[in-house]
Amino acid sequence: MSQFTTGFSTFTVKRFAGENIRETTSKQGQQLRYTYEEYKVTADWLRANTEHRPLIAIICGSGLGGLAEILKDQKVFSYSDIPNFPQSTVAVQGHAGRLVFGTLNGKSCVCMQGRFHLYEGFPIWQVTFPIRVFQLLGVQTAIVTNAAGGLNEDYNVGDMMLIKDHLNLPGFAGNSPLVGPNDERFGPRFPCMSDAYDRDLRKLAQTVARELGFSDFLKEGVYSVVGGPSFETIAECHMLKRLGADAVGMSTVHEVIIARHCGMRVIGLSLITNKAVMDYDSKSKANHEEVLQTGRKRASQLERMISSFVERLERNNNVC
Repeated sequence: MSQFTTGFSTFTVKRFAGENIRETTSKQGQQLRYTYEEYKVTADWLRANTEHRPLIAIICGSGLGGLAEILKDQKVFSYSDIPNFPQSTVAVQGHAGRLVFGTLNGKSCVCMQGRFHLYEGFPIWQVTFPIRVFQLLGVQTAIVTNAAGGLNEDYNVGDMMLIKDHLNLPGFAGNSPLVGPNDERFGPRFPCMSDAYDRDLRKLAQTVARELGFSDFLKEGVYSVVGGPSFETIAECHMLKRLGADAVGMSTVHEVIIARHCGMRVIGLSLITNKAVMDYDSKSKANHEEVLQTGRKRASQLERMISSFVERLERNNNVC
């Protein structure tokens, strides 16, 4: 690690997650971000190394990386081989750290096996880096999945929740991926989030669930993101429930904000992998192994649902 100081800023160059990441903090607290040209370098490198031109991006949550395995004609890249790409530090805990290109029911897709989280130490502009790269590759629809704790008393472990809205708790404190100068080449300064999760795509997902016989365990609700990595306290769970959250997790929302800023359509699915502890007399404890076990049990059904969903997008000419 090396450091030097100018009259205005202190610059640090360090090795982080296997790549050289440049950071700067000025007296005004500003941070150096990826430039449009750096996003383009990554997109151009991927375009040059695969013939796939994805219209759909699938982002896998904890224990749900098997979604990538349903893609045909795969071209796989390790995050460490992709220019400018961060590397997930939770690969052994359900995030493989690979970008998988392929086709699903004849439609070109790209799948992230492993996402990036604030709790890993990544600044939020790195957490959301892949989304803008996908936009430059031509992606029009983002399917985001996650493992979440159930706050709604009607939810059971193994239920799937179609996300209709979110609560962005880090955003309340100003930790938004859109903080800082806006690049109009990606999107507007003040993007609307009242329609973050596409209504028509949600309706299509509900239709697909009925046809597959999944309606009994498909819910629809509000997802709340927290910083993590500790699971929530009982008091925090009660607070989130009173605020209107049905499930809570540590990802997804930052990616959705950037996807909508870029003009993508978004559909989100949470797999309820554990019940949030709401009773002070309870001896239950949330743990990551429970998350992974539930993911493995429900994975095949989630794969069927997403595969059928993508097929219906194509069949209905539902612009993706």
